[in-house]
Amino acid sequence: MAVPIGVGMVFQSMYYLVDLYFVGRLGADALAGVGAAGNVSFLVMALTQVLGAGTVALMAQAAGRKNQEQVGRIFNQALVLAITSCLVMMLLGYVLTGTYMRSTSATPGVVEQGRIYLYWFMPGMALQFVLTTMGSGLRGIGIVKPTMVVQLMTVALNIVLAPVLIVGWGTGHAMGVAGAGLASTLSLAAAAPALAWHIHKLGHHVQIKRSLLKPRLDDWWRILSIGLPAGGEYALLFLYSAATYWAIRDFGPAAQAGFGAGARLMQVLILPVLALSFAVGPMVGQNVGAGMPERVRQTLVSTIGLISSITLLLCLLLQWGGESLIGGFAKDSDVVAQGTQYLRIASWNFIAQGVIYTCSSVFQGLGNTRPALLSSAVRLLSFVLPVAWLSARGDFHIVQVWYLSVASMFLQAVFSLWLVRREFRLKLTPAMGVPSV
Repeated sequence: MAVPIGVGMVFQSMYYLVDLYFVGRLGADALAGVGAAGNVSFLVMALTQVLGAGTVALMAQAAGRKNQEQVGRIFNQALVLAITSCLVMMLLGYVLTGTYMRSTSATPGVVEQGRIYLYWFMPGMALQFVLTTMGSGLRGIGIVKPTMVVQLMTVALNIVLAPVLIVGWGTGHAMGVAGAGLASTLSLAAAAPALAWHIHKLGHHVQIKRSLLKPRLDDWWRILSIGLPAGGEYALLFLYSAATYWAIRDFGPAAQAGFGAGARLMQVLILPVLALSFAVGPMVGQNVGAGMPERVRQTLVSTIGLISSITLLLCLLLQWGGESLIGGFAKDSDVVAQGTQYLRIASWNFIAQGVIYTCSSVFQGLGNTRPALLSSAVRLLSFVLPVAWLSARGDFHIVQVWYLSVASMFLQAVFSLWLVRREFRLKLTPAMGVPSV
């Protein structure tokens, strides 16, 4: 399952790399602005995961019980919630964009570039509610290839549109950061009908049916009761990243641009790990529904072992090649220096991230995502409070932010493992049987 998920995610990440490549040639303000604006993707991911996590957990367990009627009903109810959320996101996004950008940067040029980018990318981000829900529904029953195919198609479209719209290839009309946002929005707009067509073509019991689209509040509550803590986990990631931008705002556009470029590179490199962890949730959920708790434990152990070896290699890659990777997207020497320093320290986070992602997917499969939210809250507090204290001191240095990031990430990883063991003792003991949601 992880291979098609990973391929799709890698190609989806090309949105960011293509934008980063061309935006990096527009100057430090543009690169920093798009980097800070791109942090909103964490918030969008948080909100989409409210639907995605609940959909995966409920559909996987229903599939494990061979309850096809429930599988189809949950899919359609999640889709209704997704469309509603898409519209709300559009409205709030345009209202709050300016406030967010002013809170993350003290430089007017960076604020303006980020605001323009978000205005053009907002419709695309809103559409991700629908795309995530359809993809999660398929993933919950073990079907991942259609989502990968659609992602490949939309990335190809984005690669074509980005140079045309950002720098004006073939048209002579360069839109700058607005073109970066518009290219991504147009690509995502093409993805929604394409994925719906693939679902219809499958002829599976997961279909969009008008008779199942009538709102059912009990199903909505079941989706949200699992999804809200999972979404809260990603919302804390948004707050974590926003706090980082706040902490380094006085170090100048080069520092913000270096961090933004480095963070995006790490997001791309971690995708194979994220794909493996995404495959864990449906496997755990189906084995829970089928009453096979020992397979749940085996899935956790096997995945952590595989992921740990991959993350160690990723860490070593950035220790030795971080400067070359940053140099491919930024030409300003100060930006390259700042980004390289960030990568060499923050790359150690890969190891802890692999454990955290795996544990979070296990919680989704078990149908209880509150522990993942709790572990993320511990990380946020263990990072923000020391950073706030240090930033008030006269000897505050940017490297202190990066070292605190690593320390808080490893603390979360250890705490997440402890919470998983606790859930196993509570829910997978023979005396208690296997949980259902």
